[in-house]
Parts: sequence; C-alpha cells; structure tokens
Amino acid sequence: MKKNTRKTMKKNTRTTERGKVEFNPDNWKPKTELGKKVKSGEIKNLDEILDKGITILEPEIVEFLIPNLEVELMFVGQSKGKFGGGKKSIWRQTQKKTSEGNKPKFASVAVAGNKDGYVGIGFGKAKETVPAREKAIRQAKLNIIKIKRGCGSWECGCGEIHSIPFKVIGKVGSVVITLLPAPKGTNLCSEKESRKILNLAGIKDVYSKARGKTATKMNVVYACFNALKKLASTKVPSGFYEEEEK
Repeated sequence: MKKNTRKTMKKNTRTTERGKVEFNPDNWKPKTELGKKVKSGEIKNLDEILDKGITILEPEIVEFLIPNLEVELMFVGQSKGKFGGGKKSIWRQTQKKTSEGNKPKFASVAVAGNKDGYVGIGFGKAKETVPAREKAIRQAKLNIIKIKRGCGSWECGCGEIHSIPFKVIGKVGSVVITLLPAPKGTNLCSEKESRKILNLAGIKDVYSKARGKTATKMNVVYACFNALKKLASTKVPSGFYEEEEK
C-alpha cells in the first residue's frame, strides 16, 4: 500500500526549473466523492468544505483549491554540533534499544499556508527522513483551517486585516502562548518558530507572550496553532467587524 501511495504522489506532482515540486491537476485521479466534486467544478471554494465541517481525506483537494499553497518545516529537533552542544534540526530523532541494536526513528513537523487566512500543521514519523517529511506535509494539508483576521488594536483602528481581531490563548503541555492584536507596522513580535506559522497564516502584526518550557519547540508550535484555532472557533457578533471598521 505504501508503494502505491508514493507512486500516485509522484504522478500528481511535477518538478519546475528551480526544483520545486508543484501539483499537477491533470494527472490527479480523485478517490473520494468530495475529490470528484472538486475536480468536476461543483465545489470551487475551500470555505464550502470547511464551513460544513466535512473531513478532507485527500491532500490534492487543498492543492487544487489553493494553488499558491506554501509549505515550511519547523526546527523541532536537535543534532550534535561541531564542537559539542546542540544544533537546530528539522528532524526529531528517537532510538529504541533492542537485542539487534539501535533502531532510530525520525519525526518532523510541517506547516502549510497561503499567507491569506489558511493554515495547517502536520506531524510525520518514519524510519527514514524523507517518508517522515512527506507524511508531515500531507497531514499539514489535511489539517488546514481558516482563521479570522482583523485590526483589534486600540492603538490602530485602521480596519484592515493585518492583525487578529481579539486576544487568544493556546496551551500544549506546560507551554502557554498568548496572541494579542498589534498596530500596523509592529511586525511579528513572537518566537521564531511560531513566527513562521503566523506568517503563513497571513498575519503581519501581532504581540505574543509565551511561558512554560519553551525549549520544547514542538509544544510551542502546537500551542501557537491551538491559539489560531480559537480564532476560527470563537463566535463573533454579527456587527463586530462593522463596528471595528468605524
């Protein structure tokens, strides 16, 4: 089954002159009913799927509806440095001791977004690095969400969608991240890895505050994503954005 999925992924993608892998819609053969509706043109917008709460089972659906999707890998691991100490790595390596010897496994975290309100995060684990990366990218596309953006800062009040509309808090393990609206021109005042998620989500200005064991980067990344999830799930009054623009 794994060999077949790899073959289909290669058929559905094409390599550009710069070496970047792009989705090829002509070679995509959808397997689910949702995928068939998307390719036939019945569903033209990703909001139609997300608003109804339909589960996406094919990453090609997201690639088809969002052609300008970007993917980035997070530095969640640590490798040996040249003169001792640790060096940041996109792979989180673990080992299992057996009678045959050490059996290593690699894990990675990927973030996908279009810098315009859509973002997703995925985790992948395998015996080798490349399959782990592919799993993480696939899950990031399947877990995509739409977030609310706005100008919730009392210092600005411009009414543009450059920041977040209200304060949100995300928690994973001991790590707690608080995101606050910021005025225009502030940029992303946050931790380096969470900055990547906010950038791919389309947020340009934000204040953030993190507490807990922030050295565990995987918890930091997921706590930031949980905070963004609350932006999508929080119910807002009907005239909220109209009052904000005034």
